[in-house]
Amino acid sequence: MSCTAFEGTRRIACGELSDVALKTKEVIDRGPHAPVLIFDDRTSEVVEVDFRGTAAQILKRLPRPAPEAPESDPDTPRGPGRPRLGVVAREVTLLPRHWEWLNRQPGGASVALRKLVEHARKANEGRDRIRLARESAYRFISAMAGNEPGFEEAARALFAGSRDRFEEHSRPWPADVRAHARKLAEAGLS
Repeated sequence: MSCTAFEGTRRIACGELSDVALKTKEVIDRGPHAPVLIFDDRTSEVVEVDFRGTAAQILKRLPRPAPEAPESDPDTPRGPGRPRLGVVAREVTLLPRHWEWLNRQPGGASVALRKLVEHARKANEGRDRIRLARESAYRFISAMAGNEPGFEEAARALFAGSRDRFEEHSRPWPADVRAHARKLAEAGLS
């Protein structure tokens, strides 16, 4: 997991969570400090780290990313039953006419739904990337620049996709906060 840590508005470190956590621990151990936050670089969610104890203890308690579903090898012969695709069963609520249509599709409802989802993922890839970049940037600026001058105008510019206006309204922010916000927003601005 790649992340970035801040002490107040000053960037402490960025990189792998283990490295960032250890550098952040050094700041905390020095004594009085501004509030410390660590952000996931992809989502800008705050990463909770328990800084009690030794470096080894801290590293042992770090959150671990969820394992990815195993990929099936098309050359490996399969036995009977469902393929090992990392399939997760969940409830889907549809109208009767939707179920009727799905059940008439080759392979049944599950195959048809997977095909529809894959098609939608590919068709919306660009829009999803822009939306996720804007959401991540907004999550970060809300936490770090919510009280800074120009925050509301910068947020509006972010969701409007206006690079010039976002840069203009974020200009008075502390340098490290401004730089990280612009980096996060890059894919969502034109």
